[in-house]
Amino acid sequence: MTKTVGIFGLGLIGMALADRLLDAGHKVVGFDPDTERGALLKKKGGEAADPATLWDTDILLSAVFSTDQLAAIIAEAPDGVGKVLVTMSTCDPDEVAALESTARAKSITLVEAPISGTSKQVQQGTALLLLAGDPLGLDAFEGIADAISPNSERVGAIGDGNKTKLAINCILGLNRAAVAEGLVFAEALGLDPEVFLQTALRSAARSEVMGVKGPMMVVRDFVPLGRITQSQKDFKLIREMAARNGHGSLPMVACYLELMANAVQVGEGDLDNSAVLLAISRMAKT
Repeated sequence: MTKTVGIFGLGLIGMALADRLLDAGHKVVGFDPDTERGALLKKKGGEAADPATLWDTDILLSAVFSTDQLAAIIAEAPDGVGKVLVTMSTCDPDEVAALESTARAKSITLVEAPISGTSKQVQQGTALLLLAGDPLGLDAFEGIADAISPNSERVGAIGDGNKTKLAINCILGLNRAAVAEGLVFAEALGLDPEVFLQTALRSAARSEVMGVKGPMMVVRDFVPLGRITQSQKDFKLIREMAARNGHGSLPMVACYLELMANAVQVGEGDLDNSAVLLAISRMAKT
């Protein structure tokens, strides 16, 4: 059944969500403080609107950058609105769980569906949605979720979606860094990076990350599918969540954050996260 979907945040993920929903025949109304993104949504067949207007839609998706921005969406929502709000960004799991009560006081059902996958994988319909929270709220989201991706998994109570996402992102980020360091090492040995990558993809070291990000690293094509700044934000949250839960030191996470800091310091924060290769190349020469 065709629905009108409101989307807060029209960045890489938000726009990819809009593309999927428009292609499935749904109406999309979106808001982003960057008016150029709203204009792009309109060009694609959607509608750009102010935040208050989005609450008139059938169901709402949050694809904003941070947990604070999600909290602001809920704080500014009208009382008694009676809608389902699906948070699809990587957020602080504990704060999301706390926000559920705040949302409920406004008759908002807050559920989670953080995305495991790049914006390109969202557009292709191959990303994984990590569903968590109120079962009835998730049921209301089901048809929209299917239009976004046939791949989803209910992982538990509110907060568990982002806990799962952070643990997955930990593996993904470290895998990207491992691929990048392997390529830097291969080039230092005088190997042709393209030949090396194709060989590695046939070896036991193969991974989906290598298949997706490896070619970008070889040709230094860092048009963003997921930005360095987003990866840095996620890993800072991973470190914080680990500390909250009695794990004061995650040594590989610490190394990854050092790489992200190096990249951001030289102005590479808006590049694709595969640009971790550039940071590794610089640090390998010092």
